[in-house]
Amino acid sequence: MTVSLNEIKKPIEKELAAFEIMFRQSMKTKVPLLDTIMTYIVKSKGKQIRPLFVMFSAKLFGEINIRTYRGASMVELLHTATLVHDDVVDDSSMRRSFFSINALWKNKIAVLVGDYLLSKGMLLSVEHRDFDLLEILSNSVKEMSEGELLQLERARFMNATEDVYFEIIRKKTASLIASCCEIGAASTTKDPEILKKMKLFGEQIGIAFQIRDDLFDFGDNKSGKPAGLDIKEHKLTLPIIHAFSKADKREVSSIKKVIRSNKISDKDKISQVVDFITYHGGMRYAKDKMNECRDRAYEILETIPATKENKQTLQNLVNFVIDRTV
Repeated sequence: MTVSLNEIKKPIEKELAAFEIMFRQSMKTKVPLLDTIMTYIVKSKGKQIRPLFVMFSAKLFGEINIRTYRGASMVELLHTATLVHDDVVDDSSMRRSFFSINALWKNKIAVLVGDYLLSKGMLLSVEHRDFDLLEILSNSVKEMSEGELLQLERARFMNATEDVYFEIIRKKTASLIASCCEIGAASTTKDPEILKKMKLFGEQIGIAFQIRDDLFDFGDNKSGKPAGLDIKEHKLTLPIIHAFSKADKREVSSIKKVIRSNKISDKDKISQVVDFITYHGGMRYAKDKMNECRDRAYEILETIPATKENKQTLQNLVNFVIDRTV
């Protein structure tokens, strides 16, 4: 049974409160417009999954400390910056049931806000000489950018293979989760082998996390209704890539035409693609791969010297993000 997020947070409630104070302080500015937008961002923040990974990873090897808080703040600032920029790129008007920054203040301001958040994260590390944490996070930014560009390139030609898909999500999603786990560990241990294992652990969780998101798009969610956003953007994710590998060339060509077509309504287009994926076992295959990644992450965690209690708390968080329905 999956433990609720509130239950997962209980062991570090005080630490989360301290992190919240630091995160809010890191977003303060004397520019009135920017301050208004920062206040809006704080109010519309999500579940803060990534700071939780930082803190629970730190707790495996020692007590959560000021460097842990700074690391978690850096991650959250970077993540928020990427979301603001993503909404501009995708021309999205909503984010977590709130209006996006670009919808309220237009694209130019949204891009500058994203830049501001990114610079605040870098300054937070430089001012306190957390160069090791900055290096981890900078590598993640590089990987995320490469992953997004690779996905855009493949969406244009609709020719992504399974290997390319995993390379895309390893870079664009898993790299940030990996950096969360490595940064958390780096705040309480200097053991290079431990840091390497925590990075690999986070990478497997990040891949599983993205597969879960991809499954949501085809209706494997609480509402049971496929959003079809990836279909509309011509993004080939694991369920459809697997279905393509099982169908004959004529059927694959037909489905690609459906996806590209502007003559078919979005609802009919999504319905045809979901039926195709389901028939060829794409959903089941993706779920199996997602669970394989979780199992590999647990195998890595088993080799790490930490208390059973702290490992279980981290596993509860993993199960929550992978088994979630929203």
